[in-house]
Amino acid sequence: MAPESPSEVVVITGASAGIGRATVREFARRQARIGLVARGVDGLEGARREVEAAGGEALVLPIDVADPDQVEAAAAAVEARFGPIDIWINDAMTSVFSPAKEMEPSEYRRVTEVTYLGSVYGTLAALQRMLPRDRGVIVQVGSALAYRGIPLQSAYCGAKHAIQGFTESVRCELEHDGSKVRITMVQLPAVNTPQFGWIKSRLPRQAQPVPPIYQPEVAARAISWAAHHRRRELDVGVSTALAIELNKFIPGLLDHYLARTGYDSQQYDGPRDPDRPNDLWEPVPGDHGARGAFDDRAHAHCPQLWLDTHRRWLAGAAALGGLAFLVGRDRQARR
Repeated sequence: MAPESPSEVVVITGASAGIGRATVREFARRQARIGLVARGVDGLEGARREVEAAGGEALVLPIDVADPDQVEAAAAAVEARFGPIDIWINDAMTSVFSPAKEMEPSEYRRVTEVTYLGSVYGTLAALQRMLPRDRGVIVQVGSALAYRGIPLQSAYCGAKHAIQGFTESVRCELEHDGSKVRITMVQLPAVNTPQFGWIKSRLPRQAQPVPPIYQPEVAARAISWAAHHRRRELDVGVSTALAIELNKFIPGLLDHYLARTGYDSQQYDGPRDPDRPNDLWEPVPGDHGARGAFDDRAHAHCPQLWLDTHRRWLAGAAALGGLAFLVGRDRQARR
């Protein structure tokens, strides 16, 4: 689908690194005007340069999405600079790798405030502006973990589950009101982002995403597609779709499977450095870009996503193929 506008206004939280940074690049190629929201100034400035090099415009907004007043001020600043917001993407997150029995209450609170409430505050700021205009799209960056919790990430899984429930409620309300504002959620697989190098961890070995791993550009393409097409929810990767579906039918078996495999699959060779900085309370300095340390194991393409986002075309092709078969068979019978 062609861009709705060569200068659509987009807000992306978590824009300094990882999936958010890749999404910034994806929208920059559309020459969008982008509000860049994150805590890390170094990464935000790097993102701004990339947007401008691609022909777009960017506004750097170094805020903490856990503060609703800061989120509201950021939204106001974007509209003052660029005009009405067309698309708001909630991607900001933080997490802790740790057994629940070793977690601190303050860590649960922080992960919830950033990952869940940050999405709530972003949604509210967007709705306040989109509802009177009766247009706009809100994209929640979700995960297979919004449906299926795994060990060692109880805070993050809880926050993603909360976003899922919140989004369903808001969607129902928009439909009840007959609003043309749209809210969608993109459920992602494991992604090769820098977060695994700075996430707070109590694991004995280094943290890793659970394979199969995809490059952040795959996630960015899915987020952009969801923002420009009417889809209630978009699953990315066979692993995501499978986890969501299996959890509907055999959750107990998944409990047993993850109890056996979930610890090792989230770690890889090499002891964790106990002195390395983490981003739970403060951003880690530097511009870390979009990709993490798993390039050699990450997939740059996702056939399942291509098939899912082209299913209407494929259905049409299948219908034409079936029609051609029937016509051919009819002619054969006449002969």
